[in-house]
Amino acid sequence: MSSVIAPLRSRPFRNLVIGSTVSRLGNSIAPVALAFAVLDLTGSATSLGIVVGARSLANVIFALLGGVVADRLPRNIILVGSSLAGAVTQGLVAVLVFERIDSVALLAALSAVNGTVSAFALPASVALIPQTVPAEQLVPANAFARMGANAASLLGLPLAGVVVAGLGSAWGIAVDAASFAVAALFFGLVRIPAVERAAPGERSVLRDLIDGWQAFIARTWLWVVVAAFGVLNMAFAGGVTVLGPVVADETVGRRAWGFVLGAEAVGFLIGGLFALRLRMRRLLLFGVVCMLPLALPLFALAAYTALPGLLVAFFVSGLGVEQFSVAWQTCMQRHVPPELLARLTSYDMVGSFIAIPVGEVAAGPVSHAIGVRPTLIACGLVIVVAVIAMIASPSVRNLLETANGATVETVSP
Repeated sequence: MSSVIAPLRSRPFRNLVIGSTVSRLGNSIAPVALAFAVLDLTGSATSLGIVVGARSLANVIFALLGGVVADRLPRNIILVGSSLAGAVTQGLVAVLVFERIDSVALLAALSAVNGTVSAFALPASVALIPQTVPAEQLVPANAFARMGANAASLLGLPLAGVVVAGLGSAWGIAVDAASFAVAALFFGLVRIPAVERAAPGERSVLRDLIDGWQAFIARTWLWVVVAAFGVLNMAFAGGVTVLGPVVADETVGRRAWGFVLGAEAVGFLIGGLFALRLRMRRLLLFGVVCMLPLALPLFALAAYTALPGLLVAFFVSGLGVEQFSVAWQTCMQRHVPPELLARLTSYDMVGSFIAIPVGEVAAGPVSHAIGVRPTLIACGLVIVVAVIAMIASPSVRNLLETANGATVETVSP
């Protein structure tokens, strides 16, 4: 037990987790609030897809730059700055919704700015964890970090349904803005030893990007999983983020939709408890297999399943996703040199997220053309095929870990 809770003894790690957890609490409320705000203002799933797609597109465009910056500058300072910027952008969105300003273009622009902020925060956050705990503590550290975020989602998503139904969408987005400001305070308390970095003038941004790309393609297991997740995330985002609220409006209702998303967060949280003690040699393979249940929510939505069925589908999905998330983050941190970690994380972000805007923007028009149910079924099948493709790769199946947290080369098939 002492080895499991060891990361919590690190003050920098605790402050990092608290800041991330507070930020996630607000971010768990914001998507639900924004989705119904756009639907209320425009009555259009296509408009909703444009707004959320703008955020995802900006996130992809600036992710590589975010990785370079996080390998050059103190990562805790980057988190402070991105959190403050997030507080401002979400605050402005809240004002627009309060005033009922029906401007899809303006909402999309602010969502794009918020996506840019996230592009700088995520590589810095992932790369910062190994600076706060020893290598042998990475599995429980990643599990605790994600458990904190998932506990916030568990509280925030059902709360989102209550806030949106009772007070209105604008208040949910305002809570997100406040959470960014509080998170910035805790990120500012993360004190870590300075690491030696190349001076910005010694290397060009382009050279850093090229070095990162060469390191990325040299690791077959890395680019295979990232490529598969590009397809997988596109299908899931289009089906759940855009069409999910549409189905909820016709079936279980808005308040219940918050609880449905909360069921997924419960799966994340309980999955984190299991992941605390992950000790297996083929850690990545295990994580990939656990992604198969991600298709269940799409199939459940397509069947217009009653509330209990949706709760189960989303819970099981979250349980599996959490095993993958901890396994993937640990493999990245162990198999990638520290000086490249933020850049390769940004390449991971770009590859995994690049098609999300396509899924979000296309979901509305495609569902109008062929129907909501066929679109959801197709999204679920795409996820299944993507997971099978990852399992079929020898580089994924044979990436090995040792019991003490060290790494070994992949073995031949």
